[in-house]
Amino acid sequence: MTEESKGPVAAEIEKRLTDALNPSELRVINDSAQHRGHAGDDGSGESHFTVEIVAEQFETMSRIDRQRAVNAALGDLMTERVHAMQIRAKAPSEVANLA
Repeated sequence: MTEESKGPVAAEIEKRLTDALNPSELRVINDSAQHRGHAGDDGSGESHFTVEIVAEQFETMSRIDRQRAVNAALGDLMTERVHAMQIRAKAPSEVANLA
């Protein structure tokens, strides 16, 4: 995770995903500045995110099931604090094949 994105919501996203999915790679990107003044911008500077995550348990999951697992791990953050999130969830074998 990059330093500039470590506000309280981004830190909580990172913690919950780490605790629930034990990822080998995790990057939480705060995209909120790109959406300033748009619908869903609550003025907090932490309303829109991209999550890039690689986890072993994704090996046997479909793309939809991976997104459901991320959303389940985030729980109430998705309804109370985050307006939008792009999820890029991959299995380790998919990352190795990209190199």
